[in-house]
Amino acid sequence: MSTKKIGINNLSAIPMRIEPSDKAEIVNQILFGETFDILEENEKWTKVKLKHDDYIGWIDKKQWKETAQHQQTHNVVKELFQEILVDEKKIFAPMGSFVEKRKLNKLAIKNSILHDAKLFLETPYFWGGRTFFGIDCSGFTQVVFRANGINILRDAYQQATLGETITFENIRNEDLAFFENPETKKIIHVGIIFKEDKKIKIIHASGKVRVDILTNKGIYNEETKTQTHVLCLIKRISK
Repeated sequence: MSTKKIGINNLSAIPMRIEPSDKAEIVNQILFGETFDILEENEKWTKVKLKHDDYIGWIDKKQWKETAQHQQTHNVVKELFQEILVDEKKIFAPMGSFVEKRKLNKLAIKNSILHDAKLFLETPYFWGGRTFFGIDCSGFTQVVFRANGINILRDAYQQATLGETITFENIRNEDLAFFENPETKKIIHVGIIFKEDKKIKIIHASGKVRVDILTNKGIYNEETKTQTHVLCLIKRISK
């Protein structure tokens, strides 16, 4: 009887592609310490299924190591990055990475979802990204929520299936707002709600991680004086 092979990422963050090719679209990133089941291998590429959210894609065979089991006990990096030592070499593990307890020094960090979200302000948008070097809208929400002890799925349409649906009149800080393509009605965007200066605002990754106004119709960009996204629903996700 064959035993399922398990891999782990020991680099800061590696790309996950939709097909086994350097030219294929990057759909996700695997952060330091995340583990995965090996589904398929060839000479250069490995097809994997992530343990934490079941996301499937292809990674470079040189960018992972085999491990005996999935994470049992670990800490989550709660800063934009944490410097750690791996085999006596420095690694900068980005927020949301899984790190062995003995390797993470700063354990007393008690931040909020909103605090951590604002750390990413001005981070460039990057399709499939999950780090402060580049991040997409749902990668942004997934990493920030994980840093605060809440595990959610990877893509916006998947995240929209979680939690409790909230009316616009009852929103509160750290609810998630989801936005749709008005033609297809499919969910294509997500951001984190907060209230400030008597306004309802949203922090989200669109071009960069930015703050805009949220109305009951969608996202309003005060700089361009235009509505950029159409509101679909609001969800409250708690521990």
